[in-house]
Amino acid sequence: MKSAPLVTPWPDSEQPTQSALWQLMVGEGLEPYAWSNSPFDIYSAHTHSYDKVIYVVQGSITFGLPEFGKQITLKAGDRLDLPANTVHDAHVGAEGVVCLEGHKSL
Repeated sequence: MKSAPLVTPWPDSEQPTQSALWQLMVGEGLEPYAWSNSPFDIYSAHTHSYDKVIYVVQGSITFGLPEFGKQITLKAGDRLDLPANTVHDAHVGAEGVVCLEGHKSL
């Protein structure tokens, strides 16, 4: 059975800084990098050959997970653990999005 993506909402009412999220990722042995998209950008369905960890720094993004019949929206501080080979698409929110991403080796 395929592992399901895991969403971890940010637990505090105060949004984290990019440097705080960066440190969390480095503390897990990840090598984060930042990426961003303009409002309403769309990624069509695709997969990756690696496990991916994404934290939203600013804005929002909605991931479609057709294999699981789900859509999940991430906001500042939220984390997505996306297993390798999981089909997903993405729709950036009205404010655009800034994310940190790191890859876990299999």
